[in-house]
Amino acid sequence: MPHREGGRPQPAVDPAGDDTSRDEVLVERGRAGDVDAFTALVERYQVPVYNLCLRLVGQPADAADVAQEVFLRVYSHLDRFRGDARFRTWLYRVAVNTCRDELRRRRRRPAPAAASSTGHPPAGAAGDGGSGDPARAVLAREAQAEIQAALGRLPEPFRAAVVLRDVHGLSYEEVAAVLGVATGTAKSRVHRGRVLLRDMLAAAGWLPGRGEGGEKP
Repeated sequence: MPHREGGRPQPAVDPAGDDTSRDEVLVERGRAGDVDAFTALVERYQVPVYNLCLRLVGQPADAADVAQEVFLRVYSHLDRFRGDARFRTWLYRVAVNTCRDELRRRRRRPAPAAASSTGHPPAGAAGDGGSGDPARAVLAREAQAEIQAALGRLPEPFRAAVVLRDVHGLSYEEVAAVLGVATGTAKSRVHRGRVLLRDMLAAAGWLPGRGEGGEKP
């Protein structure tokens, strides 16, 4: 485990600075062995990383395990981060690759008799559609479940692109960097994934018509 730096002065994190500059300071501290700095990075990103893993691997318990593995990998390879991209971009790339490893492992092991949702997500993860109206809350949960199911049926390259762009709000350039593809390819995957997703939701009765392009998944 790393150790805290003794008397070495550490740069202060400016609370008014942007996320990128704060990440850079925390990463630099973490690489110097500051445990608190790395803990701050985990606390900042544990919910989005868990949510990304949940939408890519599907099961809450698996998503929690994969998210933990993501941060272990980041911790072990923090010295490899050179700042050529934003830390968030690099972190999401590690997360997507770790999710792909989990999906490959899943294909090699027997399927469970029934899906389990016994995972314990971090606070604030994958909102429950809470509302003062019970009927609306139920409908929101049903819609969320249908969207998650539809995402799970998307081919992995399209699913990852749509989740990164439409759920996490990454730019097309960031999506491309995370997935290791050209920007044009990232745009194509997002568009194709949206069409497939709309078609599946329309077929399930959640949307009034077929998706743009009319192609069935």
